[in-house]
Amino acid sequence: MLTDMSWLNEPQEWSLDEGVLHAVTESRTDFWRQTFYGWTTDNGHFFHRSVTGDFTAEALVSAEHTTRFDQAGMMVRADERNWLKSGLEVTSGIVQVSTVCTRDFSDVSMVPIADFTGELAMRVTRFGEALTVHCRTGDQPWQLLRLGYLDLPATVDVGVMCCSPERAGLKATFRDFRLVPPISRDGLE
Repeated sequence: MLTDMSWLNEPQEWSLDEGVLHAVTESRTDFWRQTFYGWTTDNGHFFHRSVTGDFTAEALVSAEHTTRFDQAGMMVRADERNWLKSGLEVTSGIVQVSTVCTRDFSDVSMVPIADFTGELAMRVTRFGEALTVHCRTGDQPWQLLRLGYLDLPATVDVGVMCCSPERAGLKATFRDFRLVPPISRDGLE
């Protein structure tokens, strides 16, 4: 599935081999708008494809996190002012799962990862103007991280993202990316 995708802000160093994407972040890259920090940055790396209608996107995400705000995960994007990203992030000195929902202004939530082994399964589902974010480690049950609203057009860009606001050189790996019909609404708990 990764072969029909393209980059927004392509990093200099990346490879795609047998469905596994490796990417190394450029210096001071991020996706963020205004809130708290007062800056707008839209130069993170986003490997994506366009999708129309409802969907579920899944990927296995891992990264060599060493620095505050290092990030690797998934993204749904309408444009530079309306998007959601979620994934592994170093905050408060440990790797957690962050979810940022942006409607002109960004917000962020953090969740610790139980039994984290270095790789996290991520799942983002679109139900019209609602997005859900789930994660899990190993074969554990999916954990709901976020149910949020975004005023999205029929077609959005969906894929994986990575960035490192305070450095260059985060090595991120994404595997088993897939797009499927949306999960059942009963699967939201």
